[in-house]
Amino acid sequence: MLETAIIGGGVSGLVLARALHRAGQSFALFEARERLGGRALSVAAGVDGLSGDLGPSWYWPQTQPRMRTLISELGLETLAQHDPGTVRVLEDPDHEPVTRATNELHGGARRLVGGMGALVDALAHELPGEALHCGHVLRAVHDCGNHVELRFEDIETRGFVTVQARRVALALPPRLLAEHVRFTPALPAELLTALVATPTWMAAQAKVLLGCERAYWREAGHSGNAFAQHAQAVLAEVWDACDASGGKAALGGFLALGPGLRERFGQGLPLLIDNQFARLFGSELEDGVQHYQDWAQESFTCSTLDSEQPLNEHPDYDTPALRAAYWGGRLHFGGAETAAQHGGYLEGALEAAARIARRCLNAAEVAASGGDAMLASVDPFDSFIDWVEQRRGQLAEDYRGRLNAVLASGQNAQATLHALLGTVDSFYTDALMRLGTLALAAVPAGERVNLRRALLTPFSGCNSALLGAALSHNRSSCALSNFPHEHGPDSGYRRTIELELASAWQDFVLDVDERLRGTQPLAV
Repeated sequence: MLETAIIGGGVSGLVLARALHRAGQSFALFEARERLGGRALSVAAGVDGLSGDLGPSWYWPQTQPRMRTLISELGLETLAQHDPGTVRVLEDPDHEPVTRATNELHGGARRLVGGMGALVDALAHELPGEALHCGHVLRAVHDCGNHVELRFEDIETRGFVTVQARRVALALPPRLLAEHVRFTPALPAELLTALVATPTWMAAQAKVLLGCERAYWREAGHSGNAFAQHAQAVLAEVWDACDASGGKAALGGFLALGPGLRERFGQGLPLLIDNQFARLFGSELEDGVQHYQDWAQESFTCSTLDSEQPLNEHPDYDTPALRAAYWGGRLHFGGAETAAQHGGYLEGALEAAARIARRCLNAAEVAASGGDAMLASVDPFDSFIDWVEQRRGQLAEDYRGRLNAVLASGQNAQATLHALLGTVDSFYTDALMRLGTLALAAVPAGERVNLRRALLTPFSGCNSALLGAALSHNRSSCALSNFPHEHGPDSGYRRTIELELASAWQDFVLDVDERLRGTQPLAV
């Protein structure tokens, strides 16, 4: 029988499929649209082969380690969002826009060469084609006791398809599940309430991409950034969507009009959009090529409630009920809106995928050993693992700060070692404090070996990765150029560092064992 059925071919579903495929677990992915990607949608701008995004465009490598790592693993090219420090502001429709100085508007955001569609294509390329099924709309999920049964509508044939799997991962917007999918038995009231109460990020939004012959705004000394802040505005925000060189030109924009107004303007909307682009950056833009996406018209993205209650700000998506597993570990909820952090964003989509992948793989391993697969579904432990993975992404920066502090104190002897030990000691101390908040003693004795493994696995390779990042920083550090022993540690010093890091790790493992009331230390 199929191990895992994944519903939703957006970034979250594809990343989950990638994790399961790499682990050798059978899966099938079902997507309602005739294309993969979900809200990630890139199009040709119509000018010199430039691709742009009508869905998410940006990621922030400094604060989104999962996206940073995934993009690196896939070998995708990136470019910095053009942000030279100015913005055009149109506050009054009867006056000209003004240019204002501003700090980096997009906070260090980067885009992908080829758009986010390049990410979707790269993920799909790693997966077996026979496991990907587009044009399948989920209509019902039935718990059969030791497996689930899924009923799909086939868009092409208009017939119905039934699929059985040991578990199902629903990587879809929660409100769509509540509105369109029948669950048997019915979902708990608390869960159904959480599904309905969770808005779909950007579902009621519309976005436009304007491909241009040249970057006329740059030639005029403008950044491409703009805000229209008056009541008659058609575009709320505009940004530069050129390639890295600026030779392939485009602007992107979010509509200021709500779903109802956009629909009422109908065929006249493109002219209104052109007029505002021209008002902000010049009449040359009236000859640009428009690409428009109204997500409120996408039934596989926007629920009725999303359309009726458009978001005005980013919501707090931290809903524990959506991160729990149900039906004995056979039913999982994923997608960006279920994430504990970065909800609604691509980083949140990856967080949700990682959570479900751990549960699927842990459940298969535990079941194979005769244990209780429900252990893989305990949410507090998942939250701890999510925290570990996020904190790992901050260790290199922590090391650099500690190294500077050590050098500033004049304690130059073995500065690298001291900074590294301070970094991991802080990491392990915080981890133990978080473990202390979990009900470890309530875990059955027979399941503690599996739990210990699940808790410690996210730390795997941490020491070597941190040491590699530290040595790379040291080699490029001007501050260390006068300290050859630190600038390029010899093999003896490096071995000393490795042993000290291993000792710190062993102490941490023993502390974890004590908290689990175990008696057998884990191997380093």
